[in-house]
Amino acid sequence: MSALAPADEAEIAQAIGEARARATPLLLAGRATKDGILRPVQAETTLSLKNHAGVTLYAPNELILSARAGTPLAEIEALVAGAGQQIIAEPPDLAALLGETEGAQTLGGVVACNLSGPRRITAGAMRDHVMGLRAVNGAGEIIRAGGRVLKNVTGLDLCKLLTGSFGTLAAITEITLKVLPAAETTATLVLPGLDAQRGVAALAQALGAPFGVSAAAWLPRAQAARVGELAGFAASVALVRIEDFRPSVLYRGERLRALLSEFGAAEILDEAPSRAVWRAVRDAAPLGPVGGHDAVWRVSVRPSAGPGIVAVAEGLGGRCFLDWGGGLAWITAEASAETHRAITEAARAAGGVWWLMRAPAALRASLDVVPAEPAPLAAIARRVKAAFDPAFILNPGRIHVGL
Repeated sequence: MSALAPADEAEIAQAIGEARARATPLLLAGRATKDGILRPVQAETTLSLKNHAGVTLYAPNELILSARAGTPLAEIEALVAGAGQQIIAEPPDLAALLGETEGAQTLGGVVACNLSGPRRITAGAMRDHVMGLRAVNGAGEIIRAGGRVLKNVTGLDLCKLLTGSFGTLAAITEITLKVLPAAETTATLVLPGLDAQRGVAALAQALGAPFGVSAAAWLPRAQAARVGELAGFAASVALVRIEDFRPSVLYRGERLRALLSEFGAAEILDEAPSRAVWRAVRDAAPLGPVGGHDAVWRVSVRPSAGPGIVAVAEGLGGRCFLDWGGGLAWITAEASAETHRAITEAARAAGGVWWLMRAPAALRASLDVVPAEPAPLAAIARRVKAAFDPAFILNPGRIHVGL
């Protein structure tokens, strides 16, 4: 497979225009840290945006940052942290989970996959914080969407459409993000020894309280032990995070401890272990090492259905934990069509959806890696794809067969 890595947007547009003229499929990538998610792309050429990098605007007083797609996310996080700010969606680093040990994920890759971390339940998804972007469509045309202020959208919101499109509609070349001040400190309320049902009930009560919970997760005993060196967990745990100024965090922590006393005696982790634990949850580290014969699923359901998904995963001999108050299940189990069918049928029965995040390429190529769309929606998706990518050359088949 040949590879192109232009550093200039005009060169990216030229490369895509030439590929369209030859009807040559392109695999769009940043540093290829997420190539294992969803279906494998059959393409003769890789078009990497890793060299199209650099922050083009950072206005801390305006809470706005713009950067080219190939900019390493870690560089952006360090830049905004220096000004006491943060990327709101808390995007995960899934390199270890996906078996990628080289390279650093890019801003473009995170936006193209719409990846969000534990703060998703209170602050929204990555797509909610993309204010504007530049991209090159499948005809080699440069397009612009959004801007640098909140109320800047009329008509179709292309920022939301392209965020999470996995490079199937256009090559995102530059992103403008809204950022926010980072919390002065954080603490985590830990309720040990709860099963999934009781754990999710505790999380629901915490999230419904007026104490500004910013993250809520439940880890079974084995998965809690994998982050035990960070916090000394010896049993299953329900975790509730609070972020803000120190006096506020101390006050709210004690109020939550009293509120949740029916679920047992709670401990409170201070800042250092709290940050380490939530970094692990963010990156799905509690799943532990994933072998070459295992697969990873990301299942989203209503929180009350989370414990049922855990039961299915454990019944298949898999490992699982819950984030987003019980609404997001991370699962790893044997990579087989039978296991995939059992997990996806459980998700469908619960009214949820799934992504196949990791599996051998042959299996990913033979399965639905996301739920099949109803015929009317599938027809709309095909028309949208044709409008952005008339020759169907950009990441063909990445999400659905034929798209």
